Amino acid sequence: MTKRCSWGENKNERYREYHDHEWGKLNLDERYLYEMLVLETFQSGLSWSTILDKRENFRKAFADFDYEKVAKYSYNEFFDLMHDKGIIRNVKKVDAAIANAKAIVKLHEQGSSLGELLKQVVPEPIINYPKTDEEVPSQTAVSEKLSQILKEKGFEMVGPVTIYSFLQAVGLVNDHVDGCSFK
Repeated sequence: MTKRCSWGENKNERYREYHDHEWGKLNLDERYLYEMLVLETFQSGLSWSTILDKRENFRKAFADFDYEKVAKYSYNEFFDLMHDKGIIRNVKKVDAAIANAKAIVKLHEQGSSLGELLKQVVPEPIINYPKTDEEVPSQTAVSEKLSQILKEKGFEMVGPVTIYSFLQAVGLVNDHVDGCSFK
């Protein structure tokens, strides 16, 4: 019998698929990192299922999460995003998505990458063994440290709670509860 974390038992198929095949699974592909950073930023204050339901719209709006293209977005693209009913139309979040694309490009210009930066702070995935979802923290000293580093590198809306969720999303933190078949 397949067992999931309680939040992964959601009736929404996208939610279950995300729990089963992405969350907590290591993926440091640079484009995927940007995608998860965008989605986690937009999720702030909203439900994750809302973001997953709009994921394809975000993919279209943000050039299939091609950070090099998004870094070149002009006011016209920003204006289009602010009128795109398929995504969350929040000025600060749209600004952050563009700023974060520029920050990734800048890291590349400096001979680094977001993946390399993450690995400096979290050299090996952190695998926790919470007994219940309630034992999973919303932030840690690691997410606080990484949040500060990212802010210094020009990233926006990367507070420690958002960054902890981001680390879970890309598999640098695995918080599947004990007994979950997808740990």
